[in-house]
Amino acid sequence: MNEASSPEPTDPERTRTRRDDNPDRRGPSAWDSALRLLGVRARSRHEMRERLTRKGFDTDTVDEVMARLDKHQLLDDTDFAAEWVRSRHLNSGKGRVVLRHELRTKGISESIIAETLAEIDPDDEREIAAGLVARKLTPSVVERVVADRAEREKTLRRLVGFLVRRGYSQSLAFDVVGEALGALEDA
Repeated sequence: MNEASSPEPTDPERTRTRRDDNPDRRGPSAWDSALRLLGVRARSRHEMRERLTRKGFDTDTVDEVMARLDKHQLLDDTDFAAEWVRSRHLNSGKGRVVLRHELRTKGISESIIAETLAEIDPDDEREIAAGLVARKLTPSVVERVVADRAEREKTLRRLVGFLVRRGYSQSLAFDVVGEALGALEDA
Protein backbone atom coordinates (compact mmCIF):
# COMPACT_ATOMS: atom_id res chain seq x y z
CA MET A 1 0.00 0.00 0.00
CA ASN A 2 1.25 3.44 -0.89
CA GLU A 3 1.99 5.72 2.04
CA ALA A 4 0.51 8.74 0.30
CA SER A 5 -2.84 7.05 -0.30
CA SER A 6 -3.32 5.64 3.17
CA PRO A 7 -5.39 7.86 5.41
CA GLU A 8 -3.51 9.26 8.30
CA PRO A 9 -4.91 8.19 11.65
CA THR A 10 -6.53 11.12 13.38
CA ASP A 11 -7.34 11.76 16.96
CA PRO A 12 -11.16 11.72 17.20
CA GLU A 13 -11.08 14.21 20.08
CA ARG A 14 -9.20 16.75 17.96
CA THR A 15 -11.35 16.50 14.84
CA ARG A 16 -14.74 16.41 16.51
CA THR A 17 -16.07 19.70 17.79
CA ARG A 18 -16.62 19.40 21.45
CA ARG A 19 -20.20 19.94 22.50
CA ASP A 20 -19.20 22.40 25.22
CA ASP A 21 -17.07 24.52 22.88
CA ASN A 22 -19.73 25.10 20.26
CA PRO A 23 -22.65 27.26 21.45
CA ASP A 24 -24.88 25.86 18.68
CA ARG A 25 -24.40 22.32 19.99
CA ARG A 26 -24.90 22.87 23.73
CA GLY A 27 -28.49 21.76 23.57
CA PRO A 28 -31.69 23.59 22.95
CA SER A 29 -31.89 27.23 23.88
CA ALA A 30 -34.48 28.41 26.36
CA TRP A 31 -36.48 29.86 23.46
CA ASP A 32 -36.40 26.54 21.60
CA SER A 33 -37.42 24.71 24.76
CA ALA A 34 -40.33 27.09 25.27
CA LEU A 35 -41.52 26.61 21.70
CA ARG A 36 -41.25 22.83 22.05
CA LEU A 37 -43.33 22.95 25.22
CA LEU A 38 -45.96 25.06 23.45
CA GLY A 39 -45.91 22.61 20.54
CA VAL A 40 -47.16 19.88 22.84
CA ARG A 41 -49.98 21.93 24.40
CA ALA A 42 -50.77 25.43 25.60
CA ARG A 43 -49.12 26.45 28.87
CA SER A 44 -49.91 28.97 31.57
CA ARG A 45 -47.34 31.65 32.35
CA HIS A 46 -46.56 30.03 35.71
CA GLU A 47 -46.22 26.61 34.17
CA MET A 48 -43.87 27.85 31.42
CA ARG A 49 -41.64 29.69 33.89
CA GLU A 50 -41.53 26.63 36.14
CA ARG A 51 -40.67 24.24 33.27
CA LEU A 52 -37.87 26.45 31.93
CA THR A 53 -36.42 26.83 35.42
CA ARG A 54 -36.55 23.06 35.93
CA LYS A 55 -34.65 22.63 32.66
CA GLY A 56 -31.80 24.55 34.28
CA PHE A 57 -32.07 27.96 32.62
CA ASP A 58 -31.07 30.88 34.84
CA THR A 59 -33.59 33.48 36.00
CA ASP A 60 -32.42 36.19 33.59
CA THR A 61 -32.72 33.84 30.60
CA VAL A 62 -36.17 32.70 31.69
CA ASP A 63 -37.27 36.34 32.11
CA GLU A 64 -36.02 37.15 28.60
CA VAL A 65 -37.87 34.19 27.11
CA MET A 66 -41.05 35.08 28.99
CA ALA A 67 -40.83 38.66 27.67
CA ARG A 68 -40.30 37.33 24.15
CA LEU A 69 -43.26 34.95 24.50
CA ASP A 70 -45.39 37.90 25.66
CA LYS A 71 -44.19 40.02 22.74
CA HIS A 72 -45.33 37.32 20.32
CA GLN A 73 -48.55 36.78 22.32
CA LEU A 74 -47.83 33.09 22.83
CA LEU A 75 -48.93 32.98 26.47
CA ASP A 76 -52.37 34.02 27.66
CA ASP A 77 -53.65 32.67 30.96
CA THR A 78 -57.28 33.53 30.14
CA ASP A 79 -57.22 31.61 26.84
CA PHE A 80 -55.29 28.79 28.48
CA ALA A 81 -57.86 28.47 31.29
CA ALA A 82 -60.81 28.53 28.89
CA GLU A 83 -59.29 25.83 26.69
CA TRP A 84 -58.24 23.72 29.69
CA VAL A 85 -61.74 23.81 31.18
CA ARG A 86 -63.42 23.11 27.85
CA SER A 87 -61.19 20.14 27.14
CA ARG A 88 -61.16 18.60 30.62
CA HIS A 89 -64.88 19.15 31.18
CA LEU A 90 -66.15 17.86 27.85
CA ASN A 91 -63.57 15.17 27.09
CA SER A 92 -62.65 13.92 30.56
CA GLY A 93 -65.89 14.66 32.39
CA LYS A 94 -64.24 16.70 35.14
CA GLY A 95 -66.40 18.84 37.40
CA ARG A 96 -65.85 22.36 38.67
CA VAL A 97 -64.10 21.38 41.91
CA VAL A 98 -61.35 19.40 40.13
CA LEU A 99 -61.05 22.00 37.37
CA ARG A 100 -60.58 24.76 39.98
CA HIS A 101 -57.85 22.73 41.65
CA GLU A 102 -56.10 21.96 38.34
CA LEU A 103 -56.12 25.61 37.28
CA ARG A 104 -54.71 26.65 40.67
CA THR A 105 -51.82 24.21 40.25
CA LYS A 106 -51.18 25.74 36.81
CA GLY A 107 -50.78 29.14 38.48
CA ILE A 108 -53.94 30.73 37.11
CA SER A 109 -55.28 33.66 39.15
CA GLU A 110 -58.47 33.25 41.16
CA SER A 111 -60.28 35.91 39.12
CA ILE A 112 -59.57 34.09 35.84
CA ILE A 113 -60.57 30.76 37.42
CA ALA A 114 -63.88 32.17 38.67
CA GLU A 115 -64.61 33.79 35.32
CA THR A 116 -63.79 30.63 33.38
CA LEU A 117 -65.74 28.25 35.61
CA ALA A 118 -68.76 30.57 35.52
CA GLU A 119 -68.99 29.81 31.80
CA ILE A 120 -69.78 26.13 32.47
CA ASP A 121 -73.48 25.60 31.83
CA PRO A 122 -75.05 23.84 34.84
CA ASP A 123 -77.28 21.80 32.53
CA ASP A 124 -74.25 20.61 30.55
CA GLU A 125 -72.46 19.73 33.78
CA ARG A 126 -75.47 17.74 34.96
CA GLU A 127 -75.73 15.97 31.60
CA ILE A 128 -72.05 14.98 31.64
CA ALA A 129 -72.41 13.66 35.22
CA ALA A 130 -75.49 11.67 34.21
CA GLY A 131 -73.57 10.19 31.28
CA LEU A 132 -70.75 9.12 33.58
CA VAL A 133 -73.24 7.42 35.92
CA ALA A 134 -75.03 5.72 33.01
CA ARG A 135 -71.72 4.19 31.89
CA LYS A 136 -71.17 2.78 35.37
CA LEU A 137 -74.61 1.20 35.50
CA THR A 138 -73.79 -1.98 33.62
CA PRO A 139 -76.48 -4.67 33.26
CA SER A 140 -75.00 -6.73 36.11
CA VAL A 141 -75.02 -3.70 38.43
CA VAL A 142 -78.57 -2.84 37.42
CA GLU A 143 -79.69 -6.40 38.14
CA ARG A 144 -78.17 -6.32 41.65
CA VAL A 145 -79.57 -2.84 42.41
CA VAL A 146 -83.10 -3.79 41.39
CA ALA A 147 -83.01 -7.07 43.33
CA ASP A 148 -81.50 -5.87 46.62
CA ARG A 149 -82.15 -2.68 48.62
CA ALA A 150 -78.77 -2.94 50.41
CA GLU A 151 -77.04 -3.20 47.04
CA ARG A 152 -78.88 -0.06 45.92
CA GLU A 153 -77.53 1.89 48.92
CA LYS A 154 -74.02 0.59 48.31
CA THR A 155 -74.21 1.53 44.62
CA LEU A 156 -75.56 4.96 45.53
CA ARG A 157 -72.58 5.62 47.83
CA ARG A 158 -70.09 4.34 45.26
CA LEU A 159 -71.50 6.39 42.40
CA VAL A 160 -71.77 9.56 44.48
CA GLY A 161 -68.17 9.09 45.60
CA PHE A 162 -67.13 8.53 41.98
CA LEU A 163 -68.72 11.81 40.87
CA VAL A 164 -67.35 13.76 43.83
CA ARG A 165 -63.82 12.50 43.04
CA ARG A 166 -64.36 13.69 39.44
CA GLY A 167 -65.05 17.18 40.78
CA TYR A 168 -68.83 17.39 40.95
CA SER A 169 -70.53 18.90 43.97
CA GLN A 170 -71.97 16.45 46.46
CA SER A 171 -75.49 17.77 45.99
CA LEU A 172 -75.30 17.39 42.20
CA ALA A 173 -73.85 13.91 42.60
CA PHE A 174 -76.68 12.81 44.92
CA ASP A 175 -79.30 14.28 42.56
CA VAL A 176 -77.89 12.64 39.43
CA VAL A 177 -77.31 9.24 41.04
CA GLY A 178 -80.69 9.32 42.77
CA GLU A 179 -82.42 10.05 39.47
CA ALA A 180 -80.56 7.26 37.69
CA LEU A 181 -81.33 4.70 40.38
CA GLY A 182 -84.94 5.91 40.63
CA ALA A 183 -85.34 5.41 36.87
CA LEU A 184 -84.16 1.80 37.31
CA GLU A 185 -86.80 1.12 39.94
CA ASP A 186 -89.53 2.67 37.77
CA ALA A 187 -88.55 0.54 34.77
